[in-house]
Amino acid sequence: MSHPAIHRLPNPWGTELPGGSRRRFLADLGMGFTGLALGAMLQREARGAEAPWAPPNGLPHFTPKARSVIWLFMNGGVSHMESWDPKPMLTKYAGKTIAETPFASVQDPKRLAIERLVVPDANGNQRNKLYPLQVGFRKHGQSGVEISDWFPRIAAHADRLAIVRSMWTTDSNHGAQTQFHSGRNMLDGEFPTLGAWVHYGLGSLNDNLPQFISMGTREYWNLRDGHYLGPAHDAVPLRVDPSNPLDFGNPERPFPREAQAVGMRLIERLNGLRGVEYPRDPALAARIASYELAFRMQRSVPELLDLGGETAETRALYGLDQPHSRDFGMQLLAARRFVERGVRFIQIQHGGGGAGAWDAHSGLQGNHSRLALAVDQPIAGLLEDLHRRGLLDETLVIFATEFGRTPGSQGSDGRDHHIFGFSVWMAGGGLKGGVVHGATDEIGFHAVEDRHYVTDIHATILQQLGLDSRRLEVPGRKRLEIDHGTPIHELIA
Repeated sequence: MSHPAIHRLPNPWGTELPGGSRRRFLADLGMGFTGLALGAMLQREARGAEAPWAPPNGLPHFTPKARSVIWLFMNGGVSHMESWDPKPMLTKYAGKTIAETPFASVQDPKRLAIERLVVPDANGNQRNKLYPLQVGFRKHGQSGVEISDWFPRIAAHADRLAIVRSMWTTDSNHGAQTQFHSGRNMLDGEFPTLGAWVHYGLGSLNDNLPQFISMGTREYWNLRDGHYLGPAHDAVPLRVDPSNPLDFGNPERPFPREAQAVGMRLIERLNGLRGVEYPRDPALAARIASYELAFRMQRSVPELLDLGGETAETRALYGLDQPHSRDFGMQLLAARRFVERGVRFIQIQHGGGGAGAWDAHSGLQGNHSRLALAVDQPIAGLLEDLHRRGLLDETLVIFATEFGRTPGSQGSDGRDHHIFGFSVWMAGGGLKGGVVHGATDEIGFHAVEDRHYVTDIHATILQQLGLDSRRLEVPGRKRLEIDHGTPIHELIA
């Protein structure tokens, strides 16, 4: 159902009936979902206000360059120095404290702050001794972008990447996962995520599929998306398993479709009667929409998640023929199939569980090399497959993580959390390729050039989708300037 279309429906009864009379009239007619939609519309007209779950009218705000988003999030904090922002000076001055190097000024509290890595650990050893790079790097593509040797297949697409090396955030623990998705520190409360805003603003391209999908493990502090926008804007969690793609999605015992249809009609009738009386209840609206969508999804989703029809070459392109990359590759191949069918926002979490698999406080080399092996081929395959099918120009692919890792060592062979400078990249969706924007200092401590808070990534994505976040108003909710961010125009083609 397209909410803007509801806004444009004429009022067939004029304005002479009061809201209560209209509701009783529709309830008596027993119009089910039609009655609910019309009842909600008439109720809004009578009160002059939008229901909380209804998106604003007249969207998108301007011509979009992208249609869909595939949001890849690496939980735990990927080391920017061993991925997209190599720092050879770490190896040159390895074992020295920052104060003993030409870069002592990065600890100047007047610049930003002294990160906690300068505090002695339990054994009295300072953690600000520089830790050498754990992997080599080289230049790639015509653009000559330097990328870690742990990501050789993604690096082959260097001329399609727009890398931002100057990100910063404020939560130095793993609540930063939520902060990257919502733009707000967990201590501020609960706020809608970027995917929820996209869903709120743009509605559906395919009424048989959810428009906001989440795959992979999400922790309890990062489970919801809609928050004050309402539960209708939460992501639908899916597994790449045609026989059981969604929790509670299958009946406990065999159930004929005819009997299921009878039950569905009864639910429609009861919810419709209740909805006519309470058309402004977002939880009820979300529940009704979920019942209706779930009924349609029972056929469309299992078929879409059945990857058996893909060619052997395509399956190998995503790494499905290798045990280390198979699971993540299946999720990304499913994401491409969702994009083909008009899903707006696919959010995929890699390494979920606890703090996140990429949280390499020790054993960084073994940790990151193993995890990079799991994601490198699938992500490269996704970029190539989207390009081949003519979908990359209208699909934004984002590689993000909650923060980077310290240039200094933690323990003997790890790095701590680092919020003052880290990297993300984007590709497709009308963005330039083969570009590096922003920079950290020589040892990767601070973002020092073209610094960007996480909502600048949000604003860039919304811009490409044709949305201006400042025009996505919600009655009674005042958003801070930092919530909106600023599009990174240097990346936009």
